[in-house]
Amino acid sequence: MKILGIYGSPRKGGNSDQLLDKVLEGVQSAGATAMARIYVRELKISGCRECGECEKTGQCINQDDMQKIYPLLSESRIIFLSTPIFFYNMPAQVKMLIDRCQAMWSKRMLEKTPEERKTYEKGRGYLIAVGATRGKNLFDGVQLTARYFYDALDMSYEGGIFLRSLDKKGAVQDNPERLIEAFDLGRKVISLA
Repeated sequence: MKILGIYGSPRKGGNSDQLLDKVLEGVQSAGATAMARIYVRELKISGCRECGECEKTGQCINQDDMQKIYPLLSESRIIFLSTPIFFYNMPAQVKMLIDRCQAMWSKRMLEKTPEERKTYEKGRGYLIAVGATRGKNLFDGVQLTARYFYDALDMSYEGGIFLRSLDKKGAVQDNPERLIEAFDLGRKVISLA
């Protein structure tokens, strides 16, 4: 079973990166070995042009780093997405990757009937989100985005870890219980597989 970790932060080694590292450590400790990592900050991708070509073929015509990401998204059965919160959602870099999954959504529309689209066959998706504030609705926007990202990939969205009041780089290190929670999530996900 292939597992993918998507690091969505533009800040290398930030809190969401460290939490996803711990999740993947938990995954490994549970015996999973087939893992890949994507660091969105290192990708050169453009936004969706909304040209409509993918609606005909299920393939994106933009030629950039997304062409090497699509196979990873298609082959993975468990995907963890980590992100900091920017204005109650995810940073533009990771949102651009998600927007480019319109091609995968179009492929799903071409290959499955409306009835078949009511179930998810490819796997499960999880979200790790970290925000600096304590706002009551801090994670509402990012969860909706994640839910429909995973839907486009034909995966169920299973929730995840949502941490408030973490801003300074490395602040999660002052909360060892949060790192344990992340590690435990990785182990739990593999035990359910």
